[in-house]
Amino acid sequence: MDDRLANLVSECVSDLALDVEAIELTPAGNKRVLRIALDRDGGVGIDHITAATRALSEALDSSEAMGSQPYTLEVTSRGVDRPLTAPRHWRRNAGRLVRLRLTDDSSIDGRIGDSDDQGVHIEGRSGSQRLTYDQINTALVQTELNRKDA
Repeated sequence: MDDRLANLVSECVSDLALDVEAIELTPAGNKRVLRIALDRDGGVGIDHITAATRALSEALDSSEAMGSQPYTLEVTSRGVDRPLTAPRHWRRNAGRLVRLRLTDDSSIDGRIGDSDDQGVHIEGRSGSQRLTYDQINTALVQTELNRKDA
């Protein structure tokens, strides 16, 4: 992907206090689809998506970043199916159930506790443990439909 496009998207959404989580540009027949996933502290609501879509649409239309080929713009929230990869993801998901695959190939299921720039506390069946991010291979938030203690 073009650096001009990534910079334009980042600048545009940072003005709205949003973080860019992913930018994907994929072919779709004779046009392209530009998907932009966003996040922020407190979550991303429909009003945030609407404001970002308007701002991005205006910025993209007034620049050369997308070239002349037609495209469709899709702006979404980060979604729970994306892995936790940055310290802000851990902070924003505190209290949620997470499944971890560690670098030693073991797995842990537990709740996200306090986190900082170096690591996170996980509250599991065997108690609380502190893990550094470099000990974690993958981390996915688990969907809980009927959590009683939320």
